[in-house]
Amino acid sequence: MHIERPTSNIEWEKMKRQSYDLEERLLEYSVHIIKIVEQLPKTRVGNHVAGQLLKSGTSPYPNHGEAQAAESPKDFIHKLRISLKELRETQRWLKLIQRVPLINKPKLLDDILQETEELIKIFVTSIKTAEKKKK
Repeated sequence: MHIERPTSNIEWEKMKRQSYDLEERLLEYSVHIIKIVEQLPKTRVGNHVAGQLLKSGTSPYPNHGEAQAAESPKDFIHKLRISLKELRETQRWLKLIQRVPLINKPKLLDDILQETEELIKIFVTSIKTAEKKKK
């Protein structure tokens, strides 16, 4: 089984550097998650993990959109926290896939795990900033 990466290493690195465009970065992240899910085995375990990963790994993108349309600073922070929670869950599922392994080349998940870590840091910082501004 092979995980197809939608972009080259150069494009992947470029995308990571463009963290100022978080919406695009989260969209691309969701695309990567979907491609990983499609590569998981069609077994009882593979289907379970696929469903969980699909839900948590694609959730930060629409939740970020919800945060942009927040009705209050409190609502904004709440939506950011949901995205953060989903990213942390996704990180755990990816680590599990890599550890079992549920794919033939688990090292291919290193890039998406790194991106997950970077997105977590972005959301943690954004939440802290928003909380300071709210006070």
